[in-house]
Amino acid sequence: MSEPNTPPCLVVSIDGSIARITFNNPAARNAMTWPMYEELKVICDSLANNASVRVAIFRGAGDKAFVSGSDIEQFVHLQKDEAYEVAVDAIFSSLQQLPFPTIALIEGLAVGSGLLIATACDLRISTPDARFGIPVARTLGNCLSPSNLAWLSAHLGTPMVKKMLLTSELIKAPELLATGYLYEIAPAQEINAAADTLANKLASLAPITQKASKLAIARLLQSNLPDCTDLMRETYNSQDFREGVNAFLEGRPPKWTGK
Repeated sequence: MSEPNTPPCLVVSIDGSIARITFNNPAARNAMTWPMYEELKVICDSLANNASVRVAIFRGAGDKAFVSGSDIEQFVHLQKDEAYEVAVDAIFSSLQQLPFPTIALIEGLAVGSGLLIATACDLRISTPDARFGIPVARTLGNCLSPSNLAWLSAHLGTPMVKKMLLTSELIKAPELLATGYLYEIAPAQEINAAADTLANKLASLAPITQKASKLAIARLLQSNLPDCTDLMRETYNSQDFREGVNAFLEGRPPKWTGK
């Protein structure tokens, strides 16, 4: 949680049946610190038990980013194994399994964990200039869990996920609107109204049907996941991962060795 007299990591407000959650770290383009991850889970668990909430809208503070990834400082002292991915999986699962529809309102960047959070939501609305990706092959040299890969592949398609992961390219919003990943593209001055219109539509429909539909899909995606502990452990124990973290913090290009 935040320190006294400092803005909260996440800001929550509830307006009737609509909950609004803002990732509030604009100085770092809303990069997720570990307290922010923990707070996200606390908020999701609380909302899941709030019978008055019918829809939740997630967004980033400012217009530069939804979430620009994880705060890299937290990787410096990271335990060198797959524990980070396992812990993050549990947090994202709490978002994926909220019993009502969720909307990601995206301005600017949704990369790394930002893409994962946006994809954990049910529907996404973005500005035309929003960009999406997982550029870890040119930044940190880490990897994703099988749960996150399965979730991304189901929503984006395996070819698009490979394009993002293997080339580190950031994909522009119009391309993802064409695939169905984005529900709508709206200009910045209209995106709040677009999200509210969609939220009100969702809130007017049968809640038990919505819950059964989205949670059944979540269970399908999470069933029979393979054990990829060996791959995650190899990646997080590698010299390349240490090099990626250090290079990022030092503001220089990483030198990959494949070790």
